[in-house]
Amino acid sequence: MQGLILAAGMGKRLKELTQNNTKCMVKVNGVSLIDRMLHQLDKLQLSRIVIVVGYEGQKLKDYISTLHVQTPICFVDNPIYDKTNNIYSLSLAKEYLKQEDTLLLESDLIFEDDVLHCIIDDSRETLALVDKYESWMDGTCIKIGDDDSIEAFIPRKRFVFEDIPYYYKTVNIYKFSKHFSVTHYVPFLEAYSKALGNNEYYEQVLRVITMLDDPEIKAKKLNGQIWYEIDDIQDLDIASSMFALDDGEKLRRIQSRYGGYWRYPRLLDFCYLVNPYFPPSKLMNEIKANFETLLTQYPSGMQVNSLLAAKNFSVQQNHIIVGNGAAELIKSLMEKIRGNVGFIRPTFEEYPNRYSQEESAVFIPNNSDFSYSANDLMNFFSKKEISVLVLINPDNPSGNYIPKADVLKLAKWCKDRGIRLIVDESFVDFAEEENATLINEEIFIQYPQMVVIKSISKSYGVPGIRLGILASADDDLITEMKKDVSIWNINSFGEFYMQIEEKYKKDYIDALQMIKTVRKKFIGALMSIPSLRVIPSQANYVMVELVNGMCAKELTKVLLVKYNLLIKDLSGKIKLDNRQYIRLAVRNEQDNERLICALREVLK
Repeated sequence: MQGLILAAGMGKRLKELTQNNTKCMVKVNGVSLIDRMLHQLDKLQLSRIVIVVGYEGQKLKDYISTLHVQTPICFVDNPIYDKTNNIYSLSLAKEYLKQEDTLLLESDLIFEDDVLHCIIDDSRETLALVDKYESWMDGTCIKIGDDDSIEAFIPRKRFVFEDIPYYYKTVNIYKFSKHFSVTHYVPFLEAYSKALGNNEYYEQVLRVITMLDDPEIKAKKLNGQIWYEIDDIQDLDIASSMFALDDGEKLRRIQSRYGGYWRYPRLLDFCYLVNPYFPPSKLMNEIKANFETLLTQYPSGMQVNSLLAAKNFSVQQNHIIVGNGAAELIKSLMEKIRGNVGFIRPTFEEYPNRYSQEESAVFIPNNSDFSYSANDLMNFFSKKEISVLVLINPDNPSGNYIPKADVLKLAKWCKDRGIRLIVDESFVDFAEEENATLINEEIFIQYPQMVVIKSISKSYGVPGIRLGILASADDDLITEMKKDVSIWNINSFGEFYMQIEEKYKKDYIDALQMIKTVRKKFIGALMSIPSLRVIPSQANYVMVELVNGMCAKELTKVLLVKYNLLIKDLSGKIKLDNRQYIRLAVRNEQDNERLICALREVLK
């Protein structure tokens, strides 16, 4: 068997990176794509590797000569690479195709070794390597039958988004038998090029062949092997983390992204916190039905969005402000605070990180569960000179919960002492107590110094539209904050969500009940693992101590690299007696079971 690499393209979307180099000479973590690919092929004991070159062809040849590849390499020149597409490049190498079995690859791919072994080790002679379609993929898709037959090639212009569940993406790695090349591919390639010219793609020839009664070619599905196609600098950035040189660097790079994990194939995110059972499909379909309007029309300003939030949460319009996520509101609020501030730790760092340590008084619970009550806070802070007290309830990461009546007792204590109480209740809807929210006009009027913040993303499972609210009867504060944030801080999708959300209240209640049930089962499964000590939680996450000597960073790394699971390592947040903690989001039962199985294997 021989290898055949198509490497004539210019790679214009990589911009300055390919001004003087070919696309396959672009480096991922210090190693060029062609260097990596050639050494992977070198291990397969191929008879030769044929490379079709074009743009900066001589520079590529010179570079390859320095790579010490043992397999013989032949070059085919495409002199009109800038006027043709890859069908012409492949046609220039057609005589090689007819001489022996061929492993065909495009040069802009990066993949782990198992990807090649997947197709090479399959006994079937002619295969197209495919993977289940995901949103980050671009290019030709196919539909396949139960027997791995290719039922249809789907070019970009015929892509139907509703059919995504049935689509597979071609990886652009193929195995052609000599017989297939001689009897099928090369004759059709010649006919297709003659009829339609050279500005086409070689996959179109395969599309025609699959219409035959006996096309010979089948689909070979990947099963979790990692690969990526690099077309632009964003792809290059993703690939740099996926194919980091060591596991620790891979973890660091992925953690530093703070989201966007849908771009990583089959990565399950147990780090970031959302509601897995809301929104319902009907709500999402309503947004989809209005997508074009929402995408092309300007959103309303702050006044209208405050009105929508006031309607949804049954408070006065002048008592509520909508933010581009709670983070925008936290930033604005903390910048307006003066004096000493009381914090509880460990907690959500967005608050203490936005205030000076010199003016911070910190309460740390003196118990292994990091639990505390309203009385604990009042006793501690009665001895401190503070003007503001920040409470996350349930707290993050511990999941500690103070009942509503006790929070109101704390609010009265703060009022009597002239202390502003800031309560972040982003996770309060997940608490066992019903109607635990403090967003209530009567409460606001009674405690005008109290400010309540809520992240819509976390409770309602819509982090992509970035919504948060802040409510208080302190009219001056609300007015000042509305002047601080942008008048158009919410996009049309966020506005429309607030417009329709109230219709789905029952679905939301049902979703909360479901996650509480699933959380109980999840906690029970975690408690059955001897190496874990589970800390009680009333949020949609669970804090866990590792008691078998394994450090949190190592566990996080192993779960990411070996199992494609991302969890929250709390090493940087909790530094007490070398004790090791992690935080695990509560997802749906299927996802939770996948994590439980992985933890049992790693911690056995």
